[in-house]
Amino acid sequence: MPLIDATVIATFSRRMRLRLDDATEVDARIKGKKLKPVCGDRVRAEPINEEDDWLITAIHERQNELSRPNARGDKEVLAANVDQLVVIAAATPKPDWFIVDRYLCAAELMGIAATVVYNKTDLEPKNGIDAALSVYDAIGYQTIKTSARTGDGMDALADLLQQCTAIIVGQSGVGKSTLINQLSDVAGQKTAEISRKHREGRHTTVSSAMIPLPAGGAVIDSPGVRDYAPLLQSPDEAAIGYREISSTGRECRFANCRHLREPGCAVKEAVEGGAIDARRYESYRRALALSERLSRDRY
Repeated sequence: MPLIDATVIATFSRRMRLRLDDATEVDARIKGKKLKPVCGDRVRAEPINEEDDWLITAIHERQNELSRPNARGDKEVLAANVDQLVVIAAATPKPDWFIVDRYLCAAELMGIAATVVYNKTDLEPKNGIDAALSVYDAIGYQTIKTSARTGDGMDALADLLQQCTAIIVGQSGVGKSTLINQLSDVAGQKTAEISRKHREGRHTTVSSAMIPLPAGGAVIDSPGVRDYAPLLQSPDEAAIGYREISSTGRECRFANCRHLREPGCAVKEAVEGGAIDARRYESYRRALALSERLSRDRY
């Protein structure tokens, strides 16, 4: 049988769930040790004689990839071929806006749209949330406030996700899976079914899963994190990942300005004048330090 194109819709370490182009879903394993498919990948696969499993033999070129550095500083890809990144913060756990910034930085480097969602609006505390979200509104990011319990903002979130492939990310406990279950009436059943089936034997629990949405499109439900950092190949990428710093930086005296202590730095002037949010600037400084550390470790 000839090789068939398919999309990876769930990952379990070296085990995969594929959706073929005719909408059939099959289980698969990976040929060799060098291939590392992730959720969202387009792959070539073939059935294995006298087995239910299929075999993934190749990964098509990716349009983009969400990645992070692993413990050794090497690239770890989390998802591929995504149109939209939705980063969730919530009343609980306490929002870490630096994590939000780092996800937005990744979206900028991927060249995709990004949205900030504040979830659990039915819970306290609410103080300061509008001010925090207004920072993102001011630099062109869409923000939505939601509650799966009350339905607040769910229509706006559903409209945002129509006809695209999105990944929903954020800290552990912010309610990503609960929101997805509200958006798709098959999500809870689908993820439970996948988890049960692949919890047996040497299979692991689901690393990530792509859930179809009723109005078209799909969302990738990724595991929650305590922290996240994008993989930055150079200090220049740190500035590219912060859109207000990238645009203002064009006015700096020096083309290679890092926006730290250089004379004639338009970014520093904008921070001092309040045109660039001071916390976002501190977030950029941290990203820049990360990129420099990764560069040292790499070379």
